[in-house]
Amino acid sequence: MNKSSDIREALIAEAIGDVGRLMRDLAALTPLIEESRAHFLQANDELRESLAGFERRVMAITDNAKTQAVRYMAAKTDEATRRSIDQQGRAMADAARIALRAEVGAMMQRWQAAWQSMLDRRRAPWWEVWLTHVAAAVAGAAATWAAAVYLGPA
Repeated sequence: MNKSSDIREALIAEAIGDVGRLMRDLAALTPLIEESRAHFLQANDELRESLAGFERRVMAITDNAKTQAVRYMAAKTDEATRRSIDQQGRAMADAARIALRAEVGAMMQRWQAAWQSMLDRRRAPWWEVWLTHVAAAVAGAAATWAAAVYLGPA
């Protein structure tokens, strides 16, 4: 049994040596882990700062895009409104022109009919009426002269 106890003791001594080495290695890793942790925290802070800057730039780009989109829509809306107003003005002018032609045409036809009926009812031109009056006056004057000459100074 001595032999097995010696082997056991040797194995235990070796295991204790391994545990000691493991403890030394762990003790040596602790500052490295702390240093890595500090680097990770610093990288995290830098990443947050970088991300905050990136977010600000994205927000600025987004705001600019919104502004440009609103300007574009406003310009297109103004253009469409002007075009619509122009078309409506032309349509109204055409409708007014058609209505005026219809009204003026109807009025001219009524006037033409009235004048035509007045022209048809008229017997003679005005100069013929005056000529008749002049002829009557001349005939009356000739008759008076003839009577005065015929009856003469008695």
